[in-house]
Amino acid sequence: MTDSEIIQQTKDFSRQTLKNEEGGHDWFHTLRVYNNALHISKDEAVNTLVVALAALLHDIADSKFHDGDETIGPKVAREFLFKLDVDSEIIEHVIKIIENISFKISLDNEQKFQSKELDVVQDADRLDAIGAIGIARCFNYGGFKNRKLFDPSISPNLNMTKEEYKQSTAPTINHFYEKLLLLKNKMNTETGKRIAEKRHRFMELYLDQFYAEWDGKR
Repeated sequence: MTDSEIIQQTKDFSRQTLKNEEGGHDWFHTLRVYNNALHISKDEAVNTLVVALAALLHDIADSKFHDGDETIGPKVAREFLFKLDVDSEIIEHVIKIIENISFKISLDNEQKFQSKELDVVQDADRLDAIGAIGIARCFNYGGFKNRKLFDPSISPNLNMTKEEYKQSTAPTINHFYEKLLLLKNKMNTETGKRIAEKRHRFMELYLDQFYAEWDGKR
């Protein structure tokens, strides 16, 4: 099977698996991350098959929708790629990326794997968490979890552990400070950093407008 055939089958699998997932973590999120990753890869010396497969499978079974179980996603991805008879080194690299891509891992300094391919896919995923789409995804998930938009009496927790992050039920606006506004400075690639700057500014403008409207000033 050629690389292009493997990628196409992985696209089909991901689209079918994620078609009914929560709107911020569905097939369209995965497709955006895939496209972001391909764009970033143009300026990086990476194995594009690893990047493509990791991007397409990074959220195949997101732990937040599986009672916090972080083993299901890697297991599903491994079994799928094994059935396609993908090279074992490629599979292991993809699995390592899936296991280490999440923002919450950085909270406890748990990221134990490094590669340029991980850098690319991680940036691609983080870019989809910021800017206009990032804001939309943030509020969509907050609504999905029935969280308050904002509560001035509940301050953001800027020193959360990974477990505290996973268990948080804070208002959606707090998530900007606990994650989204931190991502600009966590980008790995020059392309990711450049795109993140623009999206970060948009979020700052949005928050200025949000607070002004909250206070009835405009």
